[in-house]
Amino acid sequence: FSCGIGAPPVQSLLRNGSRQGLKVKELLSVRFKGPPPLLEGPLAVNTRLQNGRRLFTGQLHGPESFTADQEGNVYTGTVDGKLWRIHQETLTLIAHMGQDLQECGHSADYEPVCGRPHGVRLDSGGQLIVVDSYFGLFSVDPQTGHKTLLLDSKTGAAGVQFAFLNGLEISSQTGIIYFTDSSSRWGRRHVKLEVIETNALGRLLTFDPASGRVGVLLDGLYMPNGIALSPDESFLLLAETSIGYWLKGPKAGTKEVILNNMPGYPDNIRLSDRGTFLVGLTTTRFRKLVPPFLDLIGPYPAVKRFLAKVVPLSWYNMLLPRYGLVLELDGEGEVLGSLHDPTGSLTWAVSDVFAHQGRLYLGSTDLPFLPVLEDWS
Repeated sequence: FSCGIGAPPVQSLLRNGSRQGLKVKELLSVRFKGPPPLLEGPLAVNTRLQNGRRLFTGQLHGPESFTADQEGNVYTGTVDGKLWRIHQETLTLIAHMGQDLQECGHSADYEPVCGRPHGVRLDSGGQLIVVDSYFGLFSVDPQTGHKTLLLDSKTGAAGVQFAFLNGLEISSQTGIIYFTDSSSRWGRRHVKLEVIETNALGRLLTFDPASGRVGVLLDGLYMPNGIALSPDESFLLLAETSIGYWLKGPKAGTKEVILNNMPGYPDNIRLSDRGTFLVGLTTTRFRKLVPPFLDLIGPYPAVKRFLAKVVPLSWYNMLLPRYGLVLELDGEGEVLGSLHDPTGSLTWAVSDVFAHQGRLYLGSTDLPFLPVLEDWS
């Protein structure tokens, strides 16, 4: 989930599936069943996330998600509605998702006009598949920048338009595209309102490029965000902000929470180059004298609705700690390790963690640079 103050107060890792042959597992951050976990064992504080550098400062604003081709090119989308190709230390503009205006990237009010690419992946034909939060699902030629609209947000699914398209994954076996709509009420520029109100208005969906058919795997989700297929594609891991969904086997079509009460609010989930899952946390959730803000107001719907109406969105930024945190999980939701940047010297509010050719590319929704770790072993 890409907002900066974290997901709704429902965080866990869950397995689930609603289509025969698939299971979804979900990650949930909090259900108010106790205080945040202690930072010990695999969660112990360290400085592993500080051992990197920032690239393209002032050029890339909010590189949210990443993918890469066989030639070593890395692709990403930014808050100003642009798609980029990164080759070593060179940055090349591929396309604008919407209009190219001076206000793009400087005023959230222009996002519905400029566009905001979130999830990016490459399909089997080498085309970029991009989910734009406002416009819909696209296929983009990475060489020419030509865009083809596959699914319009106004069309939506099951009679409901998309308001906040977010996460994206593609099956290498079937070509099916999995994606999330975080809310049918609030768009990306109002994401903090969705977080505060904690509405169950999100969905996990599928799109078949061959037939053009759209399906709803799960609905009634709290801010569904990033998704990742397991190596054998037997299940799908979803952050609500976290869930798991079984695609195959005896648990196909079922949903299961596999990690709950996380130390922060998860955004995207990515498969690492060693078969584990990497989860970026947009906001930490630590034990202190005063409970975390979202934990504090979580049990009181009336208070949340009141705050959503009267508190300016910019005020919530004062509540955000500059603390970078990435979790490494196995397929059962077991925390294997963590990477910390306690002072935010390299990055914070991590949206995506993309492992490629020994590097970790660290995404964000708004930061004006691209943090990279050269070695994360």
